[in-house]
Amino acid sequence: MVDLKGKWVLVTGASRGIGKLSAIFMAQQGCNIILHSRKLEGTKELVDEIKAMGVDAYAVAAELSDVAAVDAMLKEIDAKGTQVDVVLNNAGLQIGYRVDYLKTPMDDFPISFAVNTIAPMQICYHFLPGMMERGFGRIVNTTSGIALEAEQAGYSAAKAALDKVTVDLGYKVNGSDVIISLADPGWCRTDLGGPNAPNAPESTIPGIVVGAFVNDGKSGRRYGAQEFCGMTLEEAVAKAESYTAPY
Repeated sequence: MVDLKGKWVLVTGASRGIGKLSAIFMAQQGCNIILHSRKLEGTKELVDEIKAMGVDAYAVAAELSDVAAVDAMLKEIDAKGTQVDVVLNNAGLQIGYRVDYLKTPMDDFPISFAVNTIAPMQICYHFLPGMMERGFGRIVNTTSGIALEAEQAGYSAAKAALDKVTVDLGYKVNGSDVIISLADPGWCRTDLGGPNAPNAPESTIPGIVVGAFVNDGKSGRRYGAQEFCGMTLEEAVAKAESYTAPY
């Protein structure tokens, strides 16, 4: 298991739910945290909470559907001189549940792809060159297990696209100490998942971040967070490293 103490971690969608839980967990492991939300007010209290743990933290804001806003956020991080070694692309958007799925609005697709595919990859492309140059980095892209639901076509298609580009990108760094993974939280009671989901957000820890701690040079693996529920981080990493890589 790799020791990430002192490393800077960017967590998108950190204002609530699984993103917030992930940020707190990473801080508990000694990581410094960059907290992304749509507005700075969303993580103001969390910045103070994380700093009280004895690590550093600051907030950034961007609307992920806006490529220019994401670019400005990334430039702000660069201007601070922060060396980002870990990216947790947690933020996501479920645009709507279309009961009459044959009348799915075409706008569902570009909006869903903007937040769930384009923004995560924009962030990956920005930080990956530095990771490769330094010979170390971890990227975990949050995906979804939604299947056979035409009612959520925009969301599921965007996540499927994220899966594809993540695996393809992981192939380029496979065998190095830059490791790119996918994590599926399962259906959880978050703002996105709704109140009827079977799993508490807390059940995703440590599985949702386990890809950041694996240390075997294998990229492209997909981790179902619920499969690690109740495990210690050490136990979760040992299980994660037993998963078959796609290459």
